[in-house]
Amino acid sequence: MYSSYKTSGIGRLLSIRYLIIAIWALFFFPTASFCQGTSDIDPTMKEAQANLAPVRVDGNVLFYVRGVMSYPSEIRAATIRQRLYKIAENRSITPDSLRVIPEPDRIRIYAGREFIMNVYPPDAEADGITKELQAELIVEKIKQLIRDYRQERMPAEIKRNVLKSLVAAILLIITLIIFSWIFRRLNVLFKRRIKTKIDTLENVSFKLIQSDQLLKVLHVAYSIIRVFLILIITISFVDYILALFPWTKAIAVDLLNIFLDPINNIFKGLLDYLPSLIFLVIIFIITRYIIKLIQLFFEGIANGGIVIHNFDVEWAMPTFKIVRFLIFVLAAIIAFPYIPGSGTSAFQGISVFLGVLFSLGSSSFISNVIAGYSMTYRRAFRKGDRIQVNDMNGYVEEQSLMVTRLRSVKNEEIVIPNSIMLNSSVVNYSARAKEHGLILHTTVGIGYETPWRQVEAILKAAADRTPGLLKDPPPFVLQKELGDFAIVYEINAYSNDVNKIYLYYNALHQNILDLFNENNIQIMTPAYEGDPEKPKVVPKEQWNSPLAGDKHASQQDT
Repeated sequence: MYSSYKTSGIGRLLSIRYLIIAIWALFFFPTASFCQGTSDIDPTMKEAQANLAPVRVDGNVLFYVRGVMSYPSEIRAATIRQRLYKIAENRSITPDSLRVIPEPDRIRIYAGREFIMNVYPPDAEADGITKELQAELIVEKIKQLIRDYRQERMPAEIKRNVLKSLVAAILLIITLIIFSWIFRRLNVLFKRRIKTKIDTLENVSFKLIQSDQLLKVLHVAYSIIRVFLILIITISFVDYILALFPWTKAIAVDLLNIFLDPINNIFKGLLDYLPSLIFLVIIFIITRYIIKLIQLFFEGIANGGIVIHNFDVEWAMPTFKIVRFLIFVLAAIIAFPYIPGSGTSAFQGISVFLGVLFSLGSSSFISNVIAGYSMTYRRAFRKGDRIQVNDMNGYVEEQSLMVTRLRSVKNEEIVIPNSIMLNSSVVNYSARAKEHGLILHTTVGIGYETPWRQVEAILKAAADRTPGLLKDPPPFVLQKELGDFAIVYEINAYSNDVNKIYLYYNALHQNILDLFNENNIQIMTPAYEGDPEKPKVVPKEQWNSPLAGDKHASQQDT
């Protein structure tokens, strides 16, 4: 009857809406004291709200009834159900004693002298039939209900059902034992057959797929299937046992609905969501291939196959990441209304909560990301360049969105957040070294009594002796400071290999010390207070003095 209500024409119901209200106003109006005493709907209601409620007896739905705003359908159905129980328990009332009394606005149904219910035109219109036919159908169902109700409660029938339930319980135990044995055998067979194939798969995948982890996943899936099958078998037997007795029939129906309703709702929800799902799949496919085309374009720029004026090659992949992110955002905006639950308050509340958390905790994250892109487009350095940031010096190993990684000359890894990189001065030793050369420089303090031309010649000779320093452009000397006790000279020499700066500095310092010692000139730095009795130089015959206790070196000298 409920299905008929669902399939009845909506347009027809709308067209007779005012007619129904007029009919209800007529038959709800009190006409006699007898009608008032036997009515199960408030007859004074003039404006009704259509709703349906099932009349259940022992868990079975007999029919549906309507209600009004002041007397809801649930209360009316509960009242009729109580009357049906009372009549079914009264064995003096036979099923053949049911009768109908037609009236202009309703049909009253009696069992003997006991009033059961009224059948109104709106009750029949729910099934698209007349109230007379509706009353006949209800009478037949009540007759069958009385017979079944009394038959199911007979002692002989109860004894048979008790026996059936015991047999079903025994069969349930036997079935569970057999299933447990079968599943144990299948588990052994599963491990034996699958383990070899998984080990082979692990070797083929070069350890990318771990056999132990895959076995755990398969074991969990196997356990879920096992529990699900055992649960279905147990519920089926329990539902059968509960349905044998009239007092537990309703529980059997509810027990089955507890497990079937979620599955039914999920399946129905999937069917209802299918158009939106197809739309999301189409958006995903289109977005994916658009990103692939854009990636091919920027990879062509990065590889040099596509040349864009004033667009640096190093900008290609960072720009691709920005474009890809914008495409993802656009696709998410388009797909958002089609995501399940996107219009619910819970979804919106969670979205706001996550947005607040992201805004509170991501300030440094966003600043580092923006700084990472800013450093890329500033072209301050490239991978492999030797740079200095504040007091940190090293070679650029990686530049990501969040941090820049350097490798120091001591082979240390230095991780610098991009926000610090953006707010700091960056010295790049490699940017101009190969084309114009990097100037290496060092200072010495020489007394005023030494001719400056001689000092410059010595420093240039030291630079000329140092391997790795360029002859062209030639080195040059600057007199940086006329100090209180010495003149500060600076030797400047070009080099195009920044990877060996410390080696070149070491060799240059060695040559400077040797040449000043050879020319018997004392280096006055770091401090000078007065002329010593003996010049602070190392005689040439002592340049190769052996270490204390080094017998091998002593024998070579002799």
